[in-house]
Amino acid sequence: MITEKEKPLTPNLPVIERLASEISRANVSPLVLVHGGGSFGHPLAKQYAVEKGYRDRSQIMGFSKIRQAMTMLNKLVVDSLIQHNIPAVTVQPSSCIITKQGRIQVMEERPLRKLLEMEFVPVLHGDIVLDSDLGFAILSGDQLVSSLATRLEARRIIIGIDVDGLYTSDPKTDPEARLIQHVTGRELRKMQPKIGEARVTDVTGGMLGKVLELMPAVEKGIQVIIVNAAKSSNVYKALKNEGVVGTVIERGEAVA
Repeated sequence: MITEKEKPLTPNLPVIERLASEISRANVSPLVLVHGGGSFGHPLAKQYAVEKGYRDRSQIMGFSKIRQAMTMLNKLVVDSLIQHNIPAVTVQPSSCIITKQGRIQVMEERPLRKLLEMEFVPVLHGDIVLDSDLGFAILSGDQLVSSLATRLEARRIIIGIDVDGLYTSDPKTDPEARLIQHVTGRELRKMQPKIGEARVTDVTGGMLGKVLELMPAVEKGIQVIIVNAAKSSNVYKALKNEGVVGTVIERGEAVA
């Protein structure tokens, strides 16, 4: 979304600018922002095969290059937010998170909480982080979002993607695909195989990975709204809790 997927290390500056403008107009507080790596992170992660952890010394340079690339992308995002009068502050996941087998094990939350208390807008991103078992691991923005929302007791998660929401199958390849406007966590688990048919994937799991990562937050009662951030004003409307085309995921009632 904020990068050109087919062009490594290429930002989509008009989209970054538009989204910063929409976030500024919405004027929502408190707010935490998380962005993915796109063409800044995924190609390097594949090149150095870091998704399964440390295997040989050649990957050490890969770790450094991925961190540098994510810093470059994050700077573009934060620069645009600041230009739109948003008090954005970068919080690098690699500096405050350690994973275990790719799952968040340790997260230092106190700086984040203090930033929010002082009405800053923390900006985090998908990253490569140290891992207590694997040496290092890719931390997806989706896992990060779900964990942050749960730890910080968020009310809502808004996910911006490049289609209108969740579909019964991949809308990019199946003309019969139907938009799912509302779904409970229980219903979603039954639909996982269909969601997994999406062909557009990345090192963090594609659409299926995104949905699975959100489930712990949904089960805590946090509402998830998935919208098409490629369409103007959708993110603004979602932030303002106005009517917007997309998918709403809620916990729903458990059935005995």
